[in-house]
Amino acid sequence: MADSQAKPTWEELLGLNNWESILDPLNLELRQLLLRCGDFCQVTYDSFNSDENSKYCGACRYGKASLFRKVFLQNGSDYDVVAYLYATSRISVPQALLLRSRSRESWDRESNWMGYVAVTTDDVSKALGRREIYVAWRGTIRDYEWINVLGADQESAKPLLRPDDSNDDRARVMRGWLTIYTSDNPNSPFVKTSARVQLSTIMKNLINKYKDEKVSVVITGHSLGASLAIISAFDIVENVVEPNKDTPVTAFVFGCPQVGNREFRERVQSHQNLKILHTRNTIDLITRYPGPLLGYVDIGTELWIDSRKSQYLKRSMTTGDWHNLQGILHVVAGWNGKDEEFELKVKRSVALVNKSSGFLKDDYLIPSSWWVEKNKGLVLDQASGEWVLTPPDDEDLPVPEF
Repeated sequence: MADSQAKPTWEELLGLNNWESILDPLNLELRQLLLRCGDFCQVTYDSFNSDENSKYCGACRYGKASLFRKVFLQNGSDYDVVAYLYATSRISVPQALLLRSRSRESWDRESNWMGYVAVTTDDVSKALGRREIYVAWRGTIRDYEWINVLGADQESAKPLLRPDDSNDDRARVMRGWLTIYTSDNPNSPFVKTSARVQLSTIMKNLINKYKDEKVSVVITGHSLGASLAIISAFDIVENVVEPNKDTPVTAFVFGCPQVGNREFRERVQSHQNLKILHTRNTIDLITRYPGPLLGYVDIGTELWIDSRKSQYLKRSMTTGDWHNLQGILHVVAGWNGKDEEFELKVKRSVALVNKSSGFLKDDYLIPSSWWVEKNKGLVLDQASGEWVLTPPDDEDLPVPEF
């Protein structure tokens, strides 16, 4: 089965016409763009240091200059990572009691590496005829983040609205998503300001830097990162990209929970240069959380896929498999519509499916969850004979962003 015959413009790939006629069948260029965005998201999982016994826990394992190279991102040399983003989870006292004691200065907050901003290199931008800015957000890993998003209470989206509309209290978003995006942490070793302030500052600088070029902004994320992608994309259009500019801002999200109420969706849709494409697995339960009974609605255009159509995947009953990012990307690579057979349309190793799962059929002899730090970062000290935690390379040492 062939992809759409008409080659879409880059504006159409970014949602100019809400992806009409290029979702079914899934256009090849759009398929490749989705996979690129998904791989940008995967970088945040592959490089996050979640080892509680490491003094670098909560940071990225790699520096900005080495990040894409060390996670083997395809065509990573086409992009420069220009900034890291850190976000803070804040929880209440009863919630904090659910966690074991931690030796931190501030017991009710935790600040961690949450994503990054990358731009196309000068050579690539010249070839494209525009500068592409990408923002990638990480999904939930840390304990505080899980607890932060368990509650489904709504909160006013006022902090995201333009100052002249700050009295509008109808648009509401889930408190957990908003808290992670807007909370700061004065005790953070990385950055003292909120993820929102960091991103706004970075985006204003980049848009000013490239004011003489065509610029497109793509924000991507999976799971919690998908929610942050939608909130931050809205924030950028609302407050950073001037209303009279034609800069397209597109959120490509995967496995996204519901973010806000009907009024928030209407507010999002009021921006002509803001587009959202949500790739969601039909059987993924996370995308139905928190649900319409609590006042939540779906936002954006939806690309429905079904992991059960792939002959490479197990008939898993594990909800984590249905939600797994690499599982979703595998299906995108071979999705030809609900009425057509699954057939891989791009060259993509099926071994990637098991990067953080065991979703791939055992016939392929790929170990489950195979992406791990070699020996958990321990190396043999030849002088002492002790196994010790190796320090990061100089290029990978965490340093404060601001």
